[in-house]
Amino acid sequence: PRIEGDPLARRPSRRRLYDGVADLFLSRSFPGSAPRIEGHRSSPNGAMSAVSARGAHGAHVTRSTHVASTSRVSRSAAVVPPRGRGGPARLVATTVSASSDTTATKATATTHDVVIIGGGLSGLCAAVSLQSAGVDFLLLESSDGVGGRLRTDVVDGFLLDRGFAIFLTGYPEAKRVLDYDELQLKNFYAGADVFLDGSFHRLADPLRHPLDAVKSLSPSHPIGSVLDKVLVGLVRLQSLWGDCYEQLEAPETSIALRLKELNFSDQMVDSFFRPFMSGIFFDPKLGTSSRLFTFVMRMLATGQNCLPVDGIGAVGEQLLKKLPSGSVVLNCEVVGRDDVVGDDGSTMTKLTTNDGAEIFARKAIIVATAGPDARRLTGEQLDTSPSAPENSAVGTTCLYFAIHGSAPYETPILYLDGSKKPAGGRLVNNCCFPSTVSRSYAPEGKALASVSIVGVPALSDEALELKVRTELQDWFGKREVTEKKWTHLKTYRVPFAQPGQQVPTDLNRSCRLKDRRTFVCGDHRSPATFDGAMRSGRLAAEAVVEDLF
Repeated sequence: PRIEGDPLARRPSRRRLYDGVADLFLSRSFPGSAPRIEGHRSSPNGAMSAVSARGAHGAHVTRSTHVASTSRVSRSAAVVPPRGRGGPARLVATTVSASSDTTATKATATTHDVVIIGGGLSGLCAAVSLQSAGVDFLLLESSDGVGGRLRTDVVDGFLLDRGFAIFLTGYPEAKRVLDYDELQLKNFYAGADVFLDGSFHRLADPLRHPLDAVKSLSPSHPIGSVLDKVLVGLVRLQSLWGDCYEQLEAPETSIALRLKELNFSDQMVDSFFRPFMSGIFFDPKLGTSSRLFTFVMRMLATGQNCLPVDGIGAVGEQLLKKLPSGSVVLNCEVVGRDDVVGDDGSTMTKLTTNDGAEIFARKAIIVATAGPDARRLTGEQLDTSPSAPENSAVGTTCLYFAIHGSAPYETPILYLDGSKKPAGGRLVNNCCFPSTVSRSYAPEGKALASVSIVGVPALSDEALELKVRTELQDWFGKREVTEKKWTHLKTYRVPFAQPGQQVPTDLNRSCRLKDRRTFVCGDHRSPATFDGAMRSGRLAAEAVVEDLF
């Protein structure tokens, strides 16, 4: 899911400044265009840090911000001149010394062939492609870390992804760009346990868990009929025909109508497809394009559902490692844009940052932000979502609980609420225990529960936690889900998780804008999936190289 929000939102977090030798742990509030993620009750001692603070590799990042000195030793952010085409040195962070309480870290004027705005998946993949082509670039990210929607926090030793996210190994672009072995992906069980009428009922992938799948064919199994299960196999097989991105241009209808056309029973739709697809697209009415249904079914058929051992934020960190030192600047928000004429008479794009620095792009800028921010930065009437309706973004809320002891069940599986209707049903849509997938998600002797809700309920944090606990007691038992055993860690409210993808859609929008100097990428140009964002970034970079180099 794309986790985006108010670009002017301020939120406290820990900052880290890398000089390749040692780390400075810093704290202050910063403006940024990262997702507005409202957290509640971190931990008893407030210990929280970004996953990048656990093990970012190499001095790839310059942090442009005001920093509080916490070290007795003077340190500075070493910035290596960019590789590729020649150009002035990149932004330089001033020294943080023990003799000063705070130092204004100011960016000097700098010029590059290409400037990328946004350090989410699309921006990072654009940077990787430009690096491979030998193009001089600079990437500006307004928040305190890269990854955009894919960030992981560490709270009391638990790994909390900022909104529940599953990595699908079938993604073709991810296969091309990422090192799966380095991510140490851990698999979910290929199936789901559906809670209906007071108990769980398992649906399993017949190719990966044939014995469990056979059990679901019993006439007494309440989740769908035997015909429904046969139809799932046929839909899965059908999804493998042709190129997966060409399928995104096929005739479309809504997921709800496509399931009806395929003759799935209402019971199968409501108890399985509705909660399952709602966990992906946050749309319980199933109005999302059927093109995306086919795409997801194909990814499920060709790969595994996984979690990286260091959390979902490890995806962005791996992409960052591919970039040259000093090529990424954090806490650097672009607040103004102008076209100017250089000394040689050529037109350049001037970007003004939140700390007053002026950064010039000789040839192009790539805007790799969420749709609303991209519209502001490009100055064009840019479509902000892949589908026609404006302001059709969808949201989600994710609650995390520390379990003192083991999880109720040790199978690394997804739990779904089978009572879903187009409107109504339980508040909880799906739940899982990430520590059963990868032990790294929880400290020794403890487990982690992740609970997802579609939308952002208009409830206080206390009321929301109480309602979720009550529903989970129905699922796992009152003796299991107690305040003593299940300690609330954090709640993430994500009002802008994805742009709308309801029909009609255009999931392969052009990255080129009218001025021929501005290129855009992100989930408003492509499917709002991890793979779509990565592919969109690469295509934007390739267009820049093709048009201007």
